[in-house]
Amino acid sequence: MKALSLNKIIWLRFKKSNSSVIALLFILFCFFLAIFTYQFIPDKTPMANKMYIELATLDPITEIQFLDINNKCTKAKSSVRSFFLGQETNCKDIPISSYRIKEGMLLYYPYNSLKELSYKGDYKLVKKTFWLGTDRFGRDMLSRLVYGIRISLSIGLVAVFISVLIGISLGLVAGYFRGYVDDIIMWLINVVWSIPTLLMVIAITLALGKGFWQVFIAVGLTMWVEVARIVRGQVFAIRELEYIQASKVLGYKSFRIMFKHILPNIIGPVIVISAANFASAILIEAGLSFLGIGAQPPIPSWGGMIKDHYSYIIMNKSFLAIFPGMAIMCLVLAFMVLGNGVRDAFDVKD
Repeated sequence: MKALSLNKIIWLRFKKSNSSVIALLFILFCFFLAIFTYQFIPDKTPMANKMYIELATLDPITEIQFLDINNKCTKAKSSVRSFFLGQETNCKDIPISSYRIKEGMLLYYPYNSLKELSYKGDYKLVKKTFWLGTDRFGRDMLSRLVYGIRISLSIGLVAVFISVLIGISLGLVAGYFRGYVDDIIMWLINVVWSIPTLLMVIAITLALGKGFWQVFIAVGLTMWVEVARIVRGQVFAIRELEYIQASKVLGYKSFRIMFKHILPNIIGPVIVISAANFASAILIEAGLSFLGIGAQPPIPSWGGMIKDHYSYIIMNKSFLAIFPGMAIMCLVLAFMVLGNGVRDAFDVKD
């Protein structure tokens, strides 16, 4: 009952912070979009990578008419894979400026072309709206931005998991056993701590090669230091408490004391640092993709989208770089606000 009442106190204190609740709801909404991406984006192809070169850098809320030539389109069967990863299509849809029908023939002008073409056969005229415009390759910006949520959250989840796994293990061992074990682990922590994070990530990425999964490992292996230091400090204080001493007297093994009696009581600070690490992982991944050594094209990483379009800021197309930049800012801010709210909730001093 005591533990239950403490949990209720923590939850009530968390709910008092409106900004933290809003941040939590925003993060949950982003996770929902990341899981069911293809149910909301207009471009259903893998990685939202369908290109219309003639439609490059369209302004937001631009409506374009397409000639959909149905007899050259074979629809793939829907499956679990296509539900989550999209599906390739050979549908030939041609953006057109105008059209007219003459003697059973469809005469049309391709978008931004003065050459009139004709077509006879099955067809369908459809209108598509590019709500956030298109990038320099004519890909739908809204689709790629929403898909980018999946990339950023995946990087954050895996990186935080790796950092927490390593950090908690080393921090518990160092704080509990002390002595030479603590000295060796602290030496390793100080060595890793002295190397700039981005520089280490770049070195690990170059050693493992460029790619999506390599970024997961590289970012995770550079974030465990903060977790280890915080866990070690917390264990230093808790290991001297009476119930830990009683556990030793009763003959409990060190492994059980560390993971069953100490770890549950330091989970609050670990959650707070994990939220901060999640935000840092998103920023580091965006930075690596901007430098060209993160997620590789055609994966729609927000950092890569900024890299592709930052030069358009002075060309009246600044939205191409602003949209992904705003997405990074909002998601990172949400995790930082959530971390602050969790910290205040666990800081029960009343």
